[in-house]
Amino acid sequence: MTINQALDTNIATLGPCKVDTPLPYYHYISDAEKISLFLSPDLLDAPNDGQTIAEFEEAGPREKIYFDPPKTKCAIVTCGGLCPGINDVIRAIVMSAHHNYHVSGTLGIRYGLQGFIPKYQHDVVELTPHNVRDIHEFGGTILSSSRGPQPPEEIVDALERMNISILFMIGGDGTMKAASAVTEEVLRRGLKIAVIGIPKTIDNDINFVPRSFGFDTAVEKATEAIRCAHVEALGAPAGIGMVKLMGRESGFIAAQASLALKEVNFVLVPEAKFKLHGQDGFLEKLKERLQNRGHAVVVVAEGAGQDLCQVDGQQDLSGNPILGDICEVLRAEIKEHFSAHDFSYTLKYIDPSYIIRSIPANSNDRIYCGFLGQHAVHAAMAGKTGMVVSKLQERYMYLPLRIVTAKRRKLNIKSNYWRSVMESTGQPQEIFSTDEI
Repeated sequence: MTINQALDTNIATLGPCKVDTPLPYYHYISDAEKISLFLSPDLLDAPNDGQTIAEFEEAGPREKIYFDPPKTKCAIVTCGGLCPGINDVIRAIVMSAHHNYHVSGTLGIRYGLQGFIPKYQHDVVELTPHNVRDIHEFGGTILSSSRGPQPPEEIVDALERMNISILFMIGGDGTMKAASAVTEEVLRRGLKIAVIGIPKTIDNDINFVPRSFGFDTAVEKATEAIRCAHVEALGAPAGIGMVKLMGRESGFIAAQASLALKEVNFVLVPEAKFKLHGQDGFLEKLKERLQNRGHAVVVVAEGAGQDLCQVDGQQDLSGNPILGDICEVLRAEIKEHFSAHDFSYTLKYIDPSYIIRSIPANSNDRIYCGFLGQHAVHAAMAGKTGMVVSKLQERYMYLPLRIVTAKRRKLNIKSNYWRSVMESTGQPQEIFSTDEI
């Protein structure tokens, strides 16, 4: 067992910390004391044999800080799609920065990265403990959001104009890449501006972030849709309940929700290609299930089966491929296949995606968001930059942006976790391509 030297986990800093912290009652964390953690093969894209450990910098307050709080102004921006818990993170950052560190102020940047660019003419908003007091009761983001890249040079120009010392960027994979570009531009100009990322993705697909905030809430809400689909399936002869869930490239929500609610019979995810036709194909196995049990529940991640869809290679404003509608394909194929076999059925289709994205965070996610926001402020005040906060093995750590942007996190379909999903659903393994399982 050796420490993984190839994984560079060092966190960049703006300079030596010389200011006494205003947090006299805290247990302070030392930068010199690294935490060694066992890393799973999923995190490293490594073989399953052997054990690897790596050292990480633990999150928490430092005894000496870099920024002088009364002279420090912060900014918060939220980017990309909505997710439960964004307002909770905003609230935690504002409350910690104002009540614990007594910074001079915090600005909210409206409508994502567009808010930095003068041509969009978006106003900024002053964030105070008073006006963020109740925002955790609501879904979405009080700052609104947008997609699409903006020039890092113009973003840094805006930071200089507003005299911002710390920028908190809440967003997904694209936002973390933007945060990395902003960090590089700040460094190129020799500025003393800290850039801190708080990873946000309802798909749970950010590298080295085992659970992103909002994921627990999303799974909880998704199970409600699955339960309704099950009731609908039971309500008619040969009834099919089909539920479409988020998951462009990663099927974590579909898999976790299927484990949480045992009524799911088929779960289709982007990581596992499946066959539609033939004796071992999905259509025939679905028909067998209906013949034997009288009903079926199918959960589909939105990115599943893209090889079966008509896609033209176009991308959205964030650079993500525009997906084909796999559930539309499945419904059409089910209709054609079952009609050819003179097999009557009833199919009810539920897509709760926008409901799940927009709801407030549940209790577990609220607690998680609070810790993420607080630790982000501790890191920023200590002059750390180009990093994110993540929870690894029940401990909060600081990770450099270069790690979290290295790749998309995906479901390991050769893992014990996926085996448990297969056992829970009882779906036949034959429907999946042999090179995928």
